[in-house]
Amino acid sequence: MINKHITLNCNGRLLSLEQPIVMGIINVTPDSFYEGSRVSGVEGALQMAELQLNAGAAILDIGGMSSRPGAQLITVEEELVRVVPVLKAIKHNFPNAIISVDTVHAEVARVSVLEGAGMINDISAGKMDANLYATVAKLGVPYVLMHMQGKPANMQIAPTYDNILEEVIDFLTLEVGKLRRLGIKDIIIDPGFGFGKTMEDNYRLLQSLHVFQILGLPIMAGLSRKSMIYKLLDIEATEALNGTSALHMVALQQGSKILRTHDVKAANEVIKLWSQLESH
Repeated sequence: MINKHITLNCNGRLLSLEQPIVMGIINVTPDSFYEGSRVSGVEGALQMAELQLNAGAAILDIGGMSSRPGAQLITVEEELVRVVPVLKAIKHNFPNAIISVDTVHAEVARVSVLEGAGMINDISAGKMDANLYATVAKLGVPYVLMHMQGKPANMQIAPTYDNILEEVIDFLTLEVGKLRRLGIKDIIIDPGFGFGKTMEDNYRLLQSLHVFQILGLPIMAGLSRKSMIYKLLDIEATEALNGTSALHMVALQQGSKILRTHDVKAANEVIKLWSQLESH
């Protein structure tokens, strides 16, 4: 069971997880699956950052490469061009903001932390850049470890498991061991909803999310407006806020400590309602 008083050292700033928190998504990409999360240029990113911080985001997660199904990897150079100006501008205008950078590249992680990022969020579990784990260890920032079967380009073609829950837990356990041996102290685990999983897989994982607490690490749930919601409800991602909020409540009841979302205000409202339920 996770220690309720756990804190994360985000590049010198301590972040408490005594209560669940919200990570707001800022996509500086032209092709992310949800159009409402995309921002154009530094000004657009600053507006989104201000909106999310005012709505109570504890972390801002900047992503320079789409990880939607079918997405292709971009070069380190292209990713840096997208991410660094936005990161610099947000740190300049909101110096107290804790910023996560969503990347699979060691060099992007290194440059981002030098520019003030306090966390690395990696969908690949170090599988796309052999230097990423060692780089994060040197940087000394929290690391989000996520499970994905395949790569974004092919992960949804035909994902298969013998036992989804056992396989994801076994994978995360193995990778946590590698990270610990490198000296990485603050690890957040993410089961990777929608990343190489069928609709049934996603709901099976969500229903059993509490089991991941055996790892003793904070759990992040990335459910926001995903296809497991909008395809099931036969709607578009733009209409999936209500479904997202419903599953956020389930994730909190299952022990999730971080909700990664496009809609910070709504997610914080769910946390407030959950907290009230928990207090009785």
